[in-house]
Amino acid sequence: MILIAMTSLMARQATRARDPVPPGVVAWQGSGRPTAHDGASTIDRMLRITNPATGDLVGELESTSLEGIGLMVHRARQAQRSWAAIPLEERARLVASAGPAMKERSGAIGELITREMGKPIAEAKGEANYAASGLEDACAEIVAALRPQTLEDERTVTTMLYAPLGVAVCITPWNFPVLMCSDTVVPALLAGNTVILKPSELSTLCALEWAKCLMAVLPPDVLQVAIGDEVQGKALVAAPIDLIAFTGSRSAGRHIMQAAAGGLKRLILELGGKDPLVVLPDADVDAAAAFAARNSFRNAGQVCVSTERIYVHDSIAPAFTKAVIDRAQQLVVGDGMQAGTQIGPMVNARQKEHVLAQVSLAKATGATVECGGDGGGNFVKPVVLTGVTHEMPIMQEETFGPVACIMTYREIDEAVRLANDSPYGLGGAVFGRDEERAREVAERLHIGMVGVNQGCGGASGSPWVGARQSGYGHHSGTSGHRQFAQVRVISRPKPKPASAV
Repeated sequence: MILIAMTSLMARQATRARDPVPPGVVAWQGSGRPTAHDGASTIDRMLRITNPATGDLVGELESTSLEGIGLMVHRARQAQRSWAAIPLEERARLVASAGPAMKERSGAIGELITREMGKPIAEAKGEANYAASGLEDACAEIVAALRPQTLEDERTVTTMLYAPLGVAVCITPWNFPVLMCSDTVVPALLAGNTVILKPSELSTLCALEWAKCLMAVLPPDVLQVAIGDEVQGKALVAAPIDLIAFTGSRSAGRHIMQAAAGGLKRLILELGGKDPLVVLPDADVDAAAAFAARNSFRNAGQVCVSTERIYVHDSIAPAFTKAVIDRAQQLVVGDGMQAGTQIGPMVNARQKEHVLAQVSLAKATGATVECGGDGGGNFVKPVVLTGVTHEMPIMQEETFGPVACIMTYREIDEAVRLANDSPYGLGGAVFGRDEERAREVAERLHIGMVGVNQGCGGASGSPWVGARQSGYGHHSGTSGHRQFAQVRVISRPKPKPASAV
């Protein structure tokens, strides 16, 4: 068991949260233990984090009180003007200077990731190290995206500025608890916003350790961390802030949109997916099956761009299905801290129950479970389903577990229709030896990101973008970084040549 204590930095933040509420600062009310109304802040409850593989207590933290949320917003607003006054390049230098500390702590942060949400330790350390090692390059990319641009025609010179929005709230998920912090907090800071980070209550400790590296080099209150669950999240969304960057479920995103509508707050929402894989008749069966198994089962399927729906041409379906089953049965399921583990647990019992309920309902309505199922505890052995149809919830609703659903088709038009038969549209893939033909199929999919004979991730500088109900706004890449800023257009008459005067 690892018991995590507040560092002096976090202790100062907690002390500030007990200060009297300044005039004009609203204390938002919600569920939890009743709070005092004597002008001082109190803690609603303790946040306890347990290891999903063992049930052991990993650590506990005091949840931020609702009055404390109000104080955070107030202090963020107070700090924002001076932070925005610092030149873009200097803001980037300050943020990037946290990189060495992040790198030094990446091993410990990776262990926290595994103990909090179950990811195999090599993948967890890789995530922490990737965020740390890429920080300097990410800052350089963001600076390039946010530098002023000049446009001109025969009469007018226009400068496009990327100005701060104000106070940003970043609500991040548990499945990539450090990487998603980096992808939203860093561009928000470089754009000149102050940031309140609310990590998932299931993976707070690793996100907090990551944030401490930044807080150590930033001015006070430029980055703050709110501790808690949906109570604190709802309070932040309701607060007088300017931007909400959220990654999570479609239903939660819908509630955020509704709550933010009154204040017309800027939103960047990544809302999950139900990613299709289309396997064309000329595909390399081994390569397609290897991708399907890897992308369906990695991180126990708890990935927003996991392959959840597979459409394979009936001429190669037997060979493809056997290859996926063989790979699924070879994967080692267990505690992510143990050497050799390839698939860790579901993040909690509720997620496991959701996954197995979908599988059970599919089986009851005609699907065949080719392999996998309940692995005891919070574990699910990789499942391969055949005989599925689009009338089954497992082909329509996000599963977020290690389940590969295989359906056959005869005509490519049918495959495209089935792949598009979903409200989601985050990622997808098409496999075929004729890459031009595969690309044409990819272009017909109503999806934000499609890979041809690979995953959906793009080249360096590409945005991470969802279509349809998988996204509202987007992040990363030049266009994504600019969503954390307010575009301002300043125009003036073009000076006349000296000869014309």
